[in-house]
Amino acid sequence: MNLNWNDLLAALALVLIIEGVLPFLAPSKLKEVYKSVLEMPDKSLRLMGFGSMVAGLILLFLI
Repeated sequence: MNLNWNDLLAALALVLIIEGVLPFLAPSKLKEVYKSVLEMPDKSLRLMGFGSMVAGLILLFLI
């Protein structure tokens, strides 16, 4: 498998763009989200992280 660095950098750029949308558009809402995340139990956060990784792997496989 050849690694195409342009694709990897494009994917990283898209992640940064997507991560920056909420702080740019609604910083006060982002603060509320962070406060609610701080109150969540660790198990819930781990399950959300695991679900996100699985969804990403499935999407990557489909692409």
